[in-house]
This record gives sequence, structure tokens and C-alpha cells, in this order.
Amino acid sequence: MSAYTFDERSLFRNGKRWFPVMGEIHYSRYPHEYWRESLNKMKAGGVDIVSAYTIWIHHEEIEGQYDFTGDRDLHGFLQACRDCDVKLLLRIGPWSHAEARNGGFPDWLLKKDFPLRENDERYFETVRKWYARLYQESKDFICAPDKDDNVIIGVQIENEYGHCGGLSDESGDQHMKRLQQIAKEEGFNVPLYTATGWGGARTGGMLPVMGGYCDAPWDQRVTKIEPSGNFVFTYERNDHNIGSDHGLGYGITFDASKFPYLTAELGGGLQVTAHRRTIARSEDVGAMTLSKMGSGCNLLGYYMYHGGTNPDGKLTTLQESKATGYLNDLPEKNYDFRAPIREYGQMSDTLREIKLYSSFVHDFGEEFCGLAADIPSENPSQPDNTKDLRYSFRTDGKKGYLFVNNYVRLYDMAEHKNCKITAPDGTVFPEMDVENKDYFFLPFNMEFSGVKVKTAMVTPLCKLSDGVTVFYARKNQKAGRDFFQFENESDSTKAKNLVLSREDALNSWKLADGSLLISEGGVFTDENGKVHLISQGNAKVYAYPELKNLPDGFKKSGSLNKNLAEDMPAVEFACYERVAENFSANLVVKEKESSPDKTIYSLDLSEPVNQLKKKASRDCFVKLNYLGDKARLYGLVDGKKMLLDDHFFMDTKLSWDIGLKRYLKHNIDFTKLELEIYPMQDLKKVYLEEAPDLSGGDCKLLDYSVSWEEDSVLIC
Repeated sequence: MSAYTFDERSLFRNGKRWFPVMGEIHYSRYPHEYWRESLNKMKAGGVDIVSAYTIWIHHEEIEGQYDFTGDRDLHGFLQACRDCDVKLLLRIGPWSHAEARNGGFPDWLLKKDFPLRENDERYFETVRKWYARLYQESKDFICAPDKDDNVIIGVQIENEYGHCGGLSDESGDQHMKRLQQIAKEEGFNVPLYTATGWGGARTGGMLPVMGGYCDAPWDQRVTKIEPSGNFVFTYERNDHNIGSDHGLGYGITFDASKFPYLTAELGGGLQVTAHRRTIARSEDVGAMTLSKMGSGCNLLGYYMYHGGTNPDGKLTTLQESKATGYLNDLPEKNYDFRAPIREYGQMSDTLREIKLYSSFVHDFGEEFCGLAADIPSENPSQPDNTKDLRYSFRTDGKKGYLFVNNYVRLYDMAEHKNCKITAPDGTVFPEMDVENKDYFFLPFNMEFSGVKVKTAMVTPLCKLSDGVTVFYARKNQKAGRDFFQFENESDSTKAKNLVLSREDALNSWKLADGSLLISEGGVFTDENGKVHLISQGNAKVYAYPELKNLPDGFKKSGSLNKNLAEDMPAVEFACYERVAENFSANLVVKEKESSPDKTIYSLDLSEPVNQLKKKASRDCFVKLNYLGDKARLYGLVDGKKMLLDDHFFMDTKLSWDIGLKRYLKHNIDFTKLELEIYPMQDLKKVYLEEAPDLSGGDCKLLDYSVSWEEDSVLIC
């Protein structure tokens, strides 16, 4: 029997229902020196399965000349996954999209005299060579179909096939089956084979994975678009908006009753395009995630989970562009995506938001997977209905969870006072007020720490090793009593429940030993078991139970009861504080040249770079706020002017943050960097969520600063 299987409800791992969290990172878009650090950060955010495209043009830009070195070292990346103990879904294409040039196809392939992505034997044989080369890099890491003993537990064949190119009738299924056959023949014999299932894509009988984004930066309109269907509770799995730049959204081609509801492309952020500068916020991703869970989803897969930077091409730049026949222009280098982990490895608020759900499914997911979605008939089905209450249940008919979403990105929702909601089994929740922008889920008739809870007005987060169950309150809930209604009142004295504020829950980090840390900094455990704290400025950490040893550089400063439930026992967290080192490193910026076409600034970063070289356990971020259309940062690398990174303007309040650590390995003259800022040519052709006055053709730097990021070891 395979270690990884599925039924119509969920995945199974070693015979048990399994609700994993999956996150996409593109190894070829991130420095290989920091792969392990990033994989450990992804694990800290709750990622169980890493997904990654093998982008063909990144590896074989010139026909027959393969490059699997440096940041393109697939074998090295798979070894990093093994070292960090994460599973992998390898997305082997051949076509990827991924906002890459030609969707990942090398230019030489486009020049062949046979049709691509069709049932042509010459195309299949070319793909076979590519798959065979990928297998040579991957063969040491492939999990056998009946084992759970290696890294690669699944492969995705193609992407959006029949929706964004390819054959859209039954011959498209034949195409997908042939690609799967070739992959198997070349050695990719794995437990799971997946295919994207939205928009009429052909899956060839493979396990379909779905998607959903909070907005559509590929949409050709330059206006605020209608409310997204991804904030509605629905049995409909298809997001009609994904890839709408490539094909009209329409139905699915597989029998949904035979497959679990799994996602591979929930937008962990949004990649900006030249014409749509959409800004994904943590709440956008959180409310969308909750809506999917309340609709029956049993795998949360995020694209992207980790941002990156396009590599330099040997012949051309490697980003998607109109010049290569696509409808969108993207930054040449920047693939930040406003992802949970950003372009330079920053752990963002979105990571913390997603962690609320990943923590829950890790500790309660096996039972949760077995609960079916039950969406009341009065639940509003239209995305533009902002007046009626949106709610759903996951239930087995006797117990489960109530889901409420009153959040729609960029739109206000009606408030609902004194709501009385009845679960399918007749359980009545206490009256509640649902405010604009509220989204939450609550248990009914569920057992926590051995005690049955009839209803709870707070949300479960995780279980701790001493038997405490951690919950968290909604944004405006205060400390008080009666968060829990028990089946038997006498059980209230047996309950071991900790209720955190939502802010504390966002900043909570459960460790492998079942203890809990709370810190505004980012916490992750490395492959050697050391627990790290990433922070800017002074650091404060709360620990339950208290740490066995005082971390270097920290002092213990008392304790604090973090339990908002006043009718539950106090839960004292020990507090540890560290004062940040003072760094005096000036960033020297001078206007060098100004014209109607662009403004050029000279940047001297030698002082912060010299400070950075003295201590490897920190990073330095240059923060630039500017006004204009886009900005490009150049440096002299081995005496040659090179584009280091670029950025599309979104909002004056959002700085462009550039991490310096990764550039130290290059021979760059940090005294002679150049920043070019370009004016907005036609504001009518660009959508900005909060547009400043750019009618005067401004292109100028508004503000700049330097911030330091410290890496402290909390537990050795």
C-alpha cells in the first residue's frame, strides 16, 4: 500500500487522514547559500510540503547546454530539503508559466519546426530529454510509491494545460497521460501525480489541484475589479479568474466527487504587473484561506510562499513580457510577490496570518479532514453581495466548526448585530456581533484536552505538550469570562485552555518540544535543532514554559499571564529581553542627474556593508520610498555595470526593501551604486490602489533609511 493516498475527502499519510500545508519556492530565483535558512523559515510558518517549478529556460537556455550549478543546482536544493526534513512536490513542466519568459520554454524550443504542447512525437521526444535530465538530478531523492522515506512525494505534470494553451478537448487528456507516462519511463515513479484543474484545464486523470487569488494582476483592466469569488463559501472549486490573461475562465473537466478539494495556487501574495499594481495584504490572504477551509478544502497550497529574484540569462532577460508575446510586462529581476517570505527572506505579516491556520491543521487536521462542508442555502453565493452574512460549517452532523467571513478585499461589508447561528445538529451559538472585516471560525461539540466544549467563542490554535489547548480571540474581543460553554458545567474546572489575543496568536511560535514562544520577531528552528530569533531593534520574547537556559545577550525580566480567559487558570509566560546593538552606518545618497526621462541618484553603501561584513548573523536592509513608475538599482560587478534589482511603484507608504547580505559574495563597488527612477508616462494605463498625484511626471526619491536584522540563538 502506498504511504500517500487519497479518497474523495482528503489525502492520507501512512493510513491517516492528512491536512498538509504546501508552499512554493523557486530555488533558481533565490541564493543557494540561504536555501536551508529559507526552508526552515517556511517550516516555521507551517509548511509541510515545498513545491517548486523546474523552469526549463533557467537550466537549458542554450540547447544541449545544461546549467545545474549555483542557484540552479536542483540536486543541491533537494539535498537542502532532505537536511531540513521537508517533503517536495516537484513541478516538472515542461511548461510552467511562473511569470517566466515564454512560460519557462527556452527560446530555441520556440524555433523548432513542430507544434509545442500538442500531440506531436517530436515534441514528446524533446520533453523526454528534459525529463531524463531532471531525473538525473533528482533520482537520489524520489520517494518510492509504497514508501515514506524520501523527499519527492509527488510531481506535477504541465500547468494549466488546456486552459492556458494546449489542447482543450479529450486529446488534451491524452497529452497529459502521455507526459505522465514519459515521466514514469524516465524514472519519476512517485506516490502522487498532480495537475492543475481550474479553468477547464485537462488533468489526464491525475489528482487535480486548484487555486485562487485575492485579485488578478494579469487582468487587462486598469480599474478596481469586482469582488473576488474567493471570499465566498461555495462548493464550486474553480476560480474563474486565474490565468484570465490566457483563456476565458470556465468549468472543470474532472469529476469532483472522486477527488479531494486540494489547492496548489492559493495566492500567498500577488506579483505586480506594469499595468496593475495590486497590493496583497495579510488579511486578504487570511480571509481567503478561511473561506477555502469553510468550503471543504483539505490542502492549503500557496503560490508563492517565498519570493525571489529572476536570475540573469545568458542570452536574454528571463521575465514574462509583452515583447515575448504575453499580455503583461513584469519587473526584470524582482519576483517578490509580496509573499509570506519576501524577496530577501523577510518573514512577513502574511506568514504570521497563514500560521494561524497551519498551526490548527497540524494539531487538529486529522479529525478536521473528515468533516464535510455544509453550506446553508441562505448563504450568499454571489461575490458582490456585501449585505448578507457569509457562513458555513465543517461537520460530521454532530460536531464541527462554524466558519464566518465578513471580509472582502477592497470592499466594506455590512455589520451584523446580535447574530444567532444554529449548527446543523441544532447547537445554538451564543449571540455574537460580526463586524466589517471580521473573519473567524469557532468549534461546536468538539473535545479539547479531554473536555467536550459545546460551543466556544474563540478559535483553536494548537496543543502544547503539557495538555494545554491554545485558542485565540477575535480582533476586538477583550479579556473576560464565558468564552467556553461546556457540555457539563463541572467540566469547566478540568479544562486546560489558554486564550491568547489575536495579536499574540499571530506572534506565537510552537516549537518541536510542544512549548510556545511569543515574539514580534520571526522564530525558526534550523536543521541542527537550534532555535533562532530574527528581529529588528530591541527584542522581546515570551516563553511558556520558561526557557531552560538564558539565551546569550538576553536578560529575564519577569513573567506575564497571557490568558484572556479570566475563568481559566493563569498561564504565566517568562519574558526575555535583549537590547539591540547600535550601528552608526550612513547611507550616502546624492542626486546625480535629472531629466524628464529619469532621475539618477548615486548611492554609497560602503559604511553599512563594512558593518555587515563584521558580523555574519545579521542582514542590512536599505529602505527606499520614491515617487514614479519604477526604479532600478545598478552596480559595478567586476567593473561591469549590472542591474542588481528593480521595482514597480505601488504606494508611497510601501518602501522598496533591499537586503545587502546576498550581495557581499560579489565583487561590487558599493561606493558607486546607481538608482534610476522613471516617471509614470500615462497614469490612465496603470491601476494603483491608492494613487498619488503623478500627473506632473515626478520621479524622485522621497526618503531612505537603513535597518538592521539580528539573528539570535534562543535555544542551542
